[in-house]
Amino acid sequence: MDPIHSEIGFSVRHFGVSNVRGVFKEYTMNLMVDEDDPTRSTVELSIEADSIFTDHEQRDNHLRSADFLDVVNHPEIVFKSKRIEHRGGEEYVAVGDLTIRGVTREIDLPFTLAGPLLDPLKMKRLGLEGSLSLDRQDYGVSWSRVMDNGGLFVGDEVKISISIEAARRTDEVPAQGQN
Repeated sequence: MDPIHSEIGFSVRHFGVSNVRGVFKEYTMNLMVDEDDPTRSTVELSIEADSIFTDHEQRDNHLRSADFLDVVNHPEIVFKSKRIEHRGGEEYVAVGDLTIRGVTREIDLPFTLAGPLLDPLKMKRLGLEGSLSLDRQDYGVSWSRVMDNGGLFVGDEVKISISIEAARRTDEVPAQGQN
C-alpha cells in the first residue's frame, strides 16, 4: 500500500446540520490481488483506532475514549474479506467481517478497481476506491446526547470512504495490452 496516495476517511452528522470529517492516519493492509480473476483476491485491513484525526484535539480525545472507540481496550479496527464478488465492469464488493470495539459484523464494501498498470518507475500499481455507511450503534458506539429539538449531538450513520493505491516493484515489463 502506498500511504502517501491512500486514505481512510469518515464523516458523521453533528447537531443534524453539518458533517464532521476525519481520517485514520495509521493502518496496514495485506492485499493479495489475482489479476486474472479479482474475485480470488483477499484483503485484510487493520486500523490503529487511536490514529483518528479530525483536526480538533479535544474531539479526537473524546473519540478515543470509552464513549466512542475505547482505544485502550480495543486498539484496532479490523476488516477481513471472506470473498470478493464482481458486479460488472470495474465494480466489486468485498464481503467480510468488520470488527469495531470488539463487535464483529459482516458487511458489504462496494469498491471499484483501477489498474493494474506499470508506471514509469517500473512499479505495478492499482487503485481501490470504496465507500459504505454504518450504524455506529451496531458496534456499541452509542454515546450521544439529545438536543432540545429532539435531534442528536452525533448522528448514528457514519459514512466511510476508502481510497487505496497499492504498488509493487517489478522488473518485468508486461507485453503490450497485458496487465
